[in-house]
Order: sequence, then structure tokens, then C-alpha cells
Amino acid sequence: MKTLRFLTAGNVDDGKSTLIGRLLYDSNSIHTDQLGLIGKQSKNKDLSIDLSLITDGLRAEREQGITIDVAYKYFATSKRKFIIADAPGHEQYTRNMITGASNSDLIIVLVDARKGITVQTKRHSSIGSLMGIKKAIIAINKIDLVNYSEEIYNQIVADYEAITSELLFDEIIYVPVSALAGDNVVSQSTNTPWFTGKTLLQTLEEIELTSTEKLSSRFQVQWVIRPNDDQYHDYRGYAGLVLSGIYHVGDTVKILPSNIETNITRIEKNLQEVSFAAAGENIVFHFEHNIDISRGDSVVKADELITKGTEIKTWISWLDHTDLQVGKTYLLQHRFRTVRAKVVEITRKWNVNEWEFVNSNEIKLNDIAQISIKTNQTLFYDSFFNNPKSGNAILIDETTFNTAGALMFLEN
Repeated sequence: MKTLRFLTAGNVDDGKSTLIGRLLYDSNSIHTDQLGLIGKQSKNKDLSIDLSLITDGLRAEREQGITIDVAYKYFATSKRKFIIADAPGHEQYTRNMITGASNSDLIIVLVDARKGITVQTKRHSSIGSLMGIKKAIIAINKIDLVNYSEEIYNQIVADYEAITSELLFDEIIYVPVSALAGDNVVSQSTNTPWFTGKTLLQTLEEIELTSTEKLSSRFQVQWVIRPNDDQYHDYRGYAGLVLSGIYHVGDTVKILPSNIETNITRIEKNLQEVSFAAAGENIVFHFEHNIDISRGDSVVKADELITKGTEIKTWISWLDHTDLQVGKTYLLQHRFRTVRAKVVEITRKWNVNEWEFVNSNEIKLNDIAQISIKTNQTLFYDSFFNNPKSGNAILIDETTFNTAGALMFLEN
């Protein structure tokens, strides 16, 4: 079963770190030496360990009570492997949350049962949805502090359902939990007999994900292999990662930007010949014809054409402390292809807290907006919402080489 990458989001005091700690602790995913160290550091006298310390990777986070970066945690059960992205919830760290969401399959949004749906809940949900996440678990936490009330749980579910029309999730699952007490995190709780759904861990283990193998086939050349050895003088391979879809030996493909068609004659994986290559695999292609192919060129199936153009509409999440400048030229890096791109206009800025678009002439750190750009060379891409693997890129400031913005391409 595919490794599940998921993001946790919630307010500072909603119990994110404790929930992840409980998940790892109750699923026996913590090393004995780490448990001993955490036990010594724990200040919570009501527990043998402070569960939140399990995910506290940064000293500043422990001192300030907030996460200031994206921390990743890895664990596995007998059914699945997991990668957790623990991102900050504060508005001023929106860019960090977007970093965590960009590679996640699922988002867990924590809701404090005492507070219900808040502005932060909406913001975290909308950012996760914008970044292309299709699966969401709404963990209604601290259910023990409202006496395990079914009525309060049902009201929160109804309130969240009222905002789902604004989101692009295709599956939303609700679970009442107590991260501190462990209710419905790993084991079914007897305190919520009215809840007949699966526990949080069961849901994570069993949820079905959209396979990138079902998307259009996309491959970009990372490395051209031509050994300087007489023994291999006829060898010419093109190495890279299959971004999405499946390629078979014999497939007719088109090389871009040359627009030349050829056939795949051989595929190598781990120094062995294979009959096909699927999304997520690092492979080497060999083609029937001797074509001038360079790093950054795209290989697509002849019947699965890709969008091309120099004038592109895109979402952008601004990551730089220096404001975006309309008319300025940046470097646009689309995987292994780099072109120069000028920001033509700011179409509109998204007020994520109020869920509305506003007109704006400036884009600052952590802002999210729609912009138009013009590149000096043709770019080959998909809409982010059709294929996120080939629908994203970054803008780089030419003078500072800072990563200035994260792009999500839109259909023109």
C-alpha cells in the first residue's frame, strides 16, 4: 500500500503535537531511548511523559509554544508507512504550511471541541484544499473536556459541512478524539459509544488515495547519460523520475520542446531492464531515434498532450521578505527546466481569513494571489488541479537567488 504523507493543522493550543505524540506512542512507534529522554524532559506531572515533546524538534518551538518550521516524522504500522508534516498554524507562517501541504496526500484539521469551527479552521482547510489535497480528516479534539457530548460533536460536524462547498476535498471524515486521554486515536473509546466510525489510526491505515499512476504520463529529463568509455560508446540514456502515469517499452512518445516523436526501446531501473515504469520510480529511458535531448526536456505520450505556452495564469504563494514586483523578471524553475519569467499583473489577492478575493497592487510575505506571468521560452505544464506533479514551479529572485514564490499553474 502507498506511503501516506499527511499534514496536521490547527491552532497553537488545539493539541497538534500531543495528538501526533499520542499517535506515535500508542502505535509503539517511539524508540526506547527517545522515550527515556522525553520522560526526563517532561514537565507534565499527570503523565509519565509529555506527549507533545515527541514532535518538538526545535528549541524555539518549546520556548515559544509554536512551531516555526515544518517538522517531519516517520512511522509505520503493519498496514502502512506514514510521513507526518507538522506545520505551524499561525498566519505569519502560511508559507511553512504550504510547504508541508505541497507534498501531502491528506490533511488532519484539528478542531477544539470547546471552540468549534474558527477562522483558523477555515484558513487551514482552504490552504490544504488550494494545494490540491483531496482527503481531509476533521479531528474534533478535547472531546473529553465537553463530557464526550454527542450533541456538540454533531453541531461541529454540521458547521463544517456548511463550508465544504468552498473546498475541493473529495472525502472528509470526522473523528471525535482526546489526544491527551487517547480516545479514538489508536483504540476505540468506550466513552463515545455513539461514535461508530473508525479510529484516527484505522482511518489513516485504510483510506484510499488517488494514484498518480492514473494521471497523464509525465517525465522530465534530469540527466543525459553518455559514458566516456569505448565499451559503452553506443550507450545513450535519459535518467529521471516518472512524475505521473505509466510508460511501457514500445510506447510512442513526444520529446518537448523539439516536438519529435519516437518510441521507447528500453527502460532501465536499478541497472535492470524492465518492461514498464510507473509514477515515483527513478528510471533510464532509451529511444529508437538519435534525438538531441537535454536536461529539462519533457517526455510525454503522443496521445497525452500537455499544455504549452509563454503566457501563464497561476496561483502564487509569496515566500520572500521582499515584496513581489510587477514588471520584474524572475527565474522560473519547473523541475529541471529553468526559464526567465516576468510578472505581468496581479489579478487578485486571496484574503484567506475572510474567504474573499480583493484587488491589490502588492504581494507580501505569506500572501496568496492569482497572477499572470510571461516566460521567455515555451513552458510545458499541466494545470495544478489536473496534475499537481507537473503543475507546480518556483520563482527565484535573480539577484538574491532566494526562492521568492511557489506557483500552481491554472488552465488558461
